[in-house]
Amino acid sequence: MRFRRKGNDASAEGGADQGADQGRDHAAEVAEAAARALADGPLDADDIPHDHVERVDLGSLLIAPEQGRELRLQVDEASGTVQAVIIAGAEGAVELRAFAAPRGGDLWAEARPQIAAEVAQSGGTATERQGPWGTELVCRVGQRGGQQQLTRIIGINGPRWMLRASLLGKPAVDPDAATEWEDSIRRVAVQRGSHALPVGEPLPVTMPPQARRVEPPTGG
Repeated sequence: MRFRRKGNDASAEGGADQGADQGRDHAAEVAEAAARALADGPLDADDIPHDHVERVDLGSLLIAPEQGRELRLQVDEASGTVQAVIIAGAEGAVELRAFAAPRGGDLWAEARPQIAAEVAQSGGTATERQGPWGTELVCRVGQRGGQQQLTRIIGINGPRWMLRASLLGKPAVDPDAATEWEDSIRRVAVQRGSHALPVGEPLPVTMPPQARRVEPPTGG
């Protein structure tokens, strides 16, 4: 896995009862599916198995190397702060951000409407779908030339943290073909730390010593 540093560049009564029962059954199925997905990852740093995988330590995120994919760090050039970790491949990418969350809380349920509102303000749309970890957001935002950028945003609640994974490219357009990218998310480990942080505060990402800056190509 190579490193790149990336600059900044989102009858009626009976029927009602039956519908309610079906709704509860569906909600239980979704909750069980989310629990199963979380059981095998992403991981809390304290629960990393002895799998002999040498993960890249980025502070709050520990990333398992993957052949054929590149690890990039999205950096705010003004402050030098790493804002996101990106695993990129030939057909797409996944952007990873971790946030402080309350113990036993559901920060993702609170974050979803906020993300949807931000997308709407930019002229896009955000719809919900059910995925391996429960409710996801599929966001469409217009680009130059009339094209749309599709982003599939997954939120996963952990012990006092939430991991937000944004899939871009083919894994966003075709979720049924995104198994390998979902496995990449499962291999991520989140290192929350014991210090107090406000709920929703991004967990700090640190630049590893082996990272190097890659300048964009110049024209001419």
